Amino acid sequence: MGKSPREQELMIPQQPQVVRQQQLLTAQQSNRKSTLQLHQDPEPALDATPSASQLMMHSREIARLSAEIRDRQQLYATMPRQKYITANTKEYVFASYEESWRMKVERIGNINYPEHAIRNNLTGTLLLDVAIKPDGSLHSVRVVRSSGSKVLDDGAIYIVELSAPFSPFTTQMRKETDILHITRAWQFKNDNSLTTR
Repeated sequence: MGKSPREQELMIPQQPQVVRQQQLLTAQQSNRKSTLQLHQDPEPALDATPSASQLMMHSREIARLSAEIRDRQQLYATMPRQKYITANTKEYVFASYEESWRMKVERIGNINYPEHAIRNNLTGTLLLDVAIKPDGSLHSVRVVRSSGSKVLDDGAIYIVELSAPFSPFTTQMRKETDILHITRAWQFKNDNSLTTR
């Protein structure tokens, strides 16, 4: 005759506490997953075939975006490539060009030091951005940070304009840029000399 469930339970060797806890956790996790699946929203049904007006609307939007992308690409292709260098530039081709440029503007600047600055013993430092085209001609000159004296700021711009044109770009430079920006500090000293750094 068969044994009752209670008798069978008594015959099963008792499992360690850790194993029983793992089995209980596994059962709880399984129940949670099935509960979550029941509460999730069903996937929305896919719309039927779009109407002709919806297709036309999408086609017009795609055409508009394509035209906008094409216009931006054309605009970008026509924009000049610009390179900015400073006194800390290490690339030999550009560092060499900048050194030649520096020697020229300092020589011309010391010969044409602003008279008003000499008479009024003006000193100061300004930051100037000089943009040069591949043929060495001047593209633009801009005071990035003023010396606080219009005489010195205008004097620095005048010196750059007197110094132009500069050397044409080398073949290597032309491969990399269309406009070269040289940004340096211009220092008008109390001994009536000019240096750039």
